[in-house]
Amino acid sequence: MSEKVSVEKKVLSENDRIAAQIREKLGAKRIVALNLVSSPGSGKTSLLERTLDALNGDIKMALVAGDVQTENDAKRLIRAGGMLVRPIVTGGACHLDASMVSNALNQLDLTDVDVLFIENVGNLVCPSSYDLGEDMKVVVISTTEGDDKPLKYPSMFRRSSAMVINKVDLLGLSDFDVSKVKDNALGINGGLRIFEVSCRTGAGLNDWYTWLRELIIRKKRNET
Repeated sequence: MSEKVSVEKKVLSENDRIAAQIREKLGAKRIVALNLVSSPGSGKTSLLERTLDALNGDIKMALVAGDVQTENDAKRLIRAGGMLVRPIVTGGACHLDASMVSNALNQLDLTDVDVLFIENVGNLVCPSSYDLGEDMKVVVISTTEGDDKPLKYPSMFRRSSAMVINKVDLLGLSDFDVSKVKDNALGINGGLRIFEVSCRTGAGLNDWYTWLRELIIRKKRNET
């Protein structure tokens, strides 16, 4: 058991070293970096598609799309108008690590980029432990999941700065309780910024867009 713990600490230590390099690189360029995390099917890619459609002419976005076996999400983002998109296929790994992200960023021209979105692998466990050099994690959940998700995966919600509740257009078709999921999440992390959206209808997305613009302004002023 002690050997396993030692190896894990070594892996995370090396990951943190590379993540610090990424953070320094992005910070020097005043790029906001957001690590989007969720369970499969919550709507990370849909959220990014909507964001590209709404803001592509306003802010310059770079996107790294992680997946276990395919480049399907990256292709969707390109079709949605993404000009700077790099896929990462983990080949079975349940999370992205800083080395993967660093390699992807080396293949992107980050000149004048305002925001980097890192779409992590669909998983609420492993990604919580891996720093990718981001400014903050954004956890995406949906109303087709359980409202006890924050209680089941507290580490992810504790380490996130914002929570997007997607598919609010489907409220009432299940027992999902928005008030309950908010209480559960805020009980773990009282500082969470919460957005209620529907990537299908567009409801609530303007608040998300406004928040992104505010983050970019603060980063340009070196306030984050």
